[in-house]
Amino acid sequence: MSIHSSPTSSDAPQSVDEMELAHRIPLPASTSTFFISSDRAQSHLYTDPDNNLNFSTDSGNTLSVNESALPPVDKGLGAWSFLAAAFIVVAIVWGFPNAYGVFLDAYLQDPRFASQKNAATLLPLIGTLSSGIIYCSGSVVNPIAARYPQHRRKSMWFGAILCSGTLLGASYATEIFQLVFLQGVLYAVGACQLYLPCISFMSEWFVERRGMANGILFAGNAAGGLLLPLVLSPLISKYGTSKTLRILAIAVAILLFPLLPFVRGRLPQTRARIQGPAPRGHGLRDWIKNKSFWIFFAVNTLQAFGYFVPIIYLPTFANALHISSSNSAVALAMLNAASVVGRVSMGYLSDRLNPWILGLTTLFATSVATFVLWGVLSHSFAGLLAFGIVYGSMAGGWSSLWTGFVRPLATDDPAMSTMLYGYLLLSRGIGNIVSAPISAALYSQSYNISNSPERTGFDVGDGRFERMIIYVGTCFAGAAGVAALGLAMDARKGRQTPGNRVSE
Repeated sequence: MSIHSSPTSSDAPQSVDEMELAHRIPLPASTSTFFISSDRAQSHLYTDPDNNLNFSTDSGNTLSVNESALPPVDKGLGAWSFLAAAFIVVAIVWGFPNAYGVFLDAYLQDPRFASQKNAATLLPLIGTLSSGIIYCSGSVVNPIAARYPQHRRKSMWFGAILCSGTLLGASYATEIFQLVFLQGVLYAVGACQLYLPCISFMSEWFVERRGMANGILFAGNAAGGLLLPLVLSPLISKYGTSKTLRILAIAVAILLFPLLPFVRGRLPQTRARIQGPAPRGHGLRDWIKNKSFWIFFAVNTLQAFGYFVPIIYLPTFANALHISSSNSAVALAMLNAASVVGRVSMGYLSDRLNPWILGLTTLFATSVATFVLWGVLSHSFAGLLAFGIVYGSMAGGWSSLWTGFVRPLATDDPAMSTMLYGYLLLSRGIGNIVSAPISAALYSQSYNISNSPERTGFDVGDGRFERMIIYVGTCFAGAAGVAALGLAMDARKGRQTPGNRVSE
């Protein structure tokens, strides 16, 4: 079959033979170009020292980089070295908020702090405020990072110094408000400078395997909570909270600074705003109108209202069971260890299965585990461990499902992906912060001192935790109900394939 070149109208239909030939001949290798809109006209050659790339400008205000000159996505030394370093950075950043329950138990037993006014309300607020600010800051920091992407790595160095410095300063605190400001607020400000660029860079390095990468990255969150309680408990018992904070501050600095050079983006870091290929699916108006996303946003918020309460109060609950501080730390560590497995597993599954089915399953299972394992069976150390493992594996994997809802909306646009993650982080932070005063009020409510045998978890501490357990279980049950609505809407529209699970 031969093809003759002849001038034809652009609107003329192709012949059957030409269409068949076009179908059979493979496309050439990708030579996509990233266009970078500069703040002002610039000229000649630019160099990206991080990725060893050169890119040039045209006569206007646009820089261009051939995609073949960039490191590959989803594979290669650049992608995996970034993910490994980011995993450790996230583990360090989130280690303190996730292990704060160990500090809380020590503070509540320390006369210096326990005797101060509103101690039972303010001390639990520290850990929740810290993690809540980290989550909520995404909606503020991410737009700034999108406007000035060249400063993302600089902000990480600032965050590392601030995290280490605030922990050191908190070691000299004598008032609760000082702990709230240093450990709760300023630490979170530094932590968000480290955490949010990791999410932003992850969207550049991973596309097809983004769910798996997201699961590994968020597993670092739980990994810090796994190791730190086991380390903090003996240190606090031996040296007290002040010296332990100083040791922790030094360790954070020593671990973070060598890792930061490896946490970098795939795309050139310039003063310009990088525009990737046009998204294949949806623009700004489409995701705002997407009902499935906003239902998931509501589910994410409800889940956060309950999720953080056991993490904060598990060591205090264990203390009420008259369990040693070391075993109390083990219980919290097992919860976070299960979260590591849950997050990696959920991230892997979110690349393959309908996220609504996964979400509904985990929410319902967590609600049942809260009422049965915590409420009924946690009157012993074995029951408490069982609850921690199930709760961590089910509830802990929730954030790894985000990719399944974000990917269909963001497609190839890392900036939009980061923006949507920022909104989900915001909703999680709102639930986290609001749950702190609620759980503190439930914990401090009057209870009956009966000295009766502890036949169920509801009876522990003379019933002090009963309302708290009911609150957590109800939050997950409510979230499961809303998720069922999202699944029904998804099923009704017949979107069961991974490529268009959430699209409107």
